[in-house]
Amino acid sequence: MQSEMKPTWGMANRRLSTYGLLVIFSLVIIFHLLVLTGVVPFKIVWGGRLENHSQMVAFEIVSIALNLLMLMVVLVDGSIMKVNVKGKLLKISLWFMFGLFLLNTVGNLFSNNETERMIFTPLTLLLSLLSLHLAVTRK
Repeated sequence: MQSEMKPTWGMANRRLSTYGLLVIFSLVIIFHLLVLTGVVPFKIVWGGRLENHSQMVAFEIVSIALNLLMLMVVLVDGSIMKVNVKGKLLKISLWFMFGLFLLNTVGNLFSNNETERMIFTPLTLLLSLLSLHLAVTRK
């Protein structure tokens, strides 16, 4: 007789971190697309330091690409997207994401824009903690 496997508390927390990151990355990508299209003014991103439209386009394209890449890392790590990637590469990627978001949190604290400080500082801190959780826990 086979017993039904139930997820442990740790597995449920890992799944919560995975889906939390996926939702946030999706919303961040949409936000950057809105900046890129001019719906959201670019003065409220990148620390308020962008000087012109062409600078904004370059920064936003890089940001969207990086967020898509990190979204894919989480999809693969969470076994939602089936790609043959070594577990060690995923762990390194998750540790990189943790470090990147932690540094971004510090940068947001010193932003020239109050909206960015108030909204994106806690958001990048949350992203760093969720990335750290996936990096240190086993599947």
